Amino acid sequence: MEKLWRVVKGYIFWTFERGSFHYDVMVTLILFFIFLAPRFVDFKDQSELRDQLAKNPPHPTRLEVIRDGDSLMYQVDASLVEGQDDAMVRGSLLREITPVSGEVTISRTEAVRDNTGHIVAYRAWVRR
Repeated sequence: MEKLWRVVKGYIFWTFERGSFHYDVMVTLILFFIFLAPRFVDFKDQSELRDQLAKNPPHPTRLEVIRDGDSLMYQVDASLVEGQDDAMVRGSLLREITPVSGEVTISRTEAVRDNTGHIVAYRAWVRR
């Protein structure tokens, strides 16, 4: 029993000398795991999520630029916009748009609402 415990302890703490029988057994078990485990163990593959994100990637800045005829329209996520009245909303939109477009003036704004009526984004038409 003592010898068995010593062997188990050697496997757990990796105390066997390189080239010994037990060392080779440990390396073989590790290689079997590396090459055979992906066939039998579900590692929660994220391929479906990757495919969905490849088709519709989230916009990294939550600010989109859309060409609207001859002018540009910016759509800004509502979480980036602060303000209760039109002047505060315009100021907040300018703070988000200016680093992307440079100095512009907003000619018109519009709130984008979801099915429940909550504002999810703001659209701003700008001029240089």
